[in-house]
Amino acid sequence: MRDEFTALLLGEVGRHEGRDPDGSWNNHQRYSTETPGLEWSDGQPWCATFEAWAAHRSGMDGLWPMTASCLAAVAWWRDHGRWTEYPVLGGPFYLGPDGGAHTGVVVAYDADTITTVEGNTNDSGSTEGDGVYRKSRPRRGPGSPYGYGVPAFPEGTVSADPALGGVPAARTSGQATTPPSAPPRWPGRYLRVRTPMLHGDDVLMWQRRLAARGWSISADGWYGPSSAGVCRAFQQRHGLAVDGVVGPATWAAAWS
Repeated sequence: MRDEFTALLLGEVGRHEGRDPDGSWNNHQRYSTETPGLEWSDGQPWCATFEAWAAHRSGMDGLWPMTASCLAAVAWWRDHGRWTEYPVLGGPFYLGPDGGAHTGVVVAYDADTITTVEGNTNDSGSTEGDGVYRKSRPRRGPGSPYGYGVPAFPEGTVSADPALGGVPAARTSGQATTPPSAPPRWPGRYLRVRTPMLHGDDVLMWQRRLAARGWSISADGWYGPSSAGVCRAFQQRHGLAVDGVVGPATWAAAWS
């Protein structure tokens, strides 16, 4: 579950919030409207909402604070006895006084730094930014986290905390990687909209490939109307049959 969760978050790297007519960023994004109970938060700072969205999509509603507030999230972890001063792989970190300024998820750590995926930040690592970024932050000293939540992943906890195993360095296997240059074998099933809609590793592979080629697509392993729309645009650009279906020709073209 940890790797799937972090892969979902990393698949959103490069996505930005909306802009007002004058060009300024406005905090409007997909994550509020797609997270039950947090629809009201669209237009508000959304770093915590981004994590709640991914937790909901990963079936982790009971393992994660479903809130748009960093302070409420810190209180949730503390109330559940799942709080530490050490990095936790796949767990959230919190910045600022009492952890209320900003949050992100740790996808790797070593003795000196944490590698993270964060919503509502920017290139400089601001606590109020414009999109989803992959960042590196210090473990200690200025700019370091106030603390970390400890998700109850079914596969167990990986943390630098001596009380939780004391693993000195770790990284998730869900980190984004450069897709291979040669097309992998077509999975033998058509990726298209059905009821229920298709999902799985082959969908995720195709979405990641298109995202790596610059298409605006969420790499979440879920083939819904949005992915089908991107598929049709991709097919039209490559002179393929425009049907929103990822068959052998469309699959191969993604790696051509």
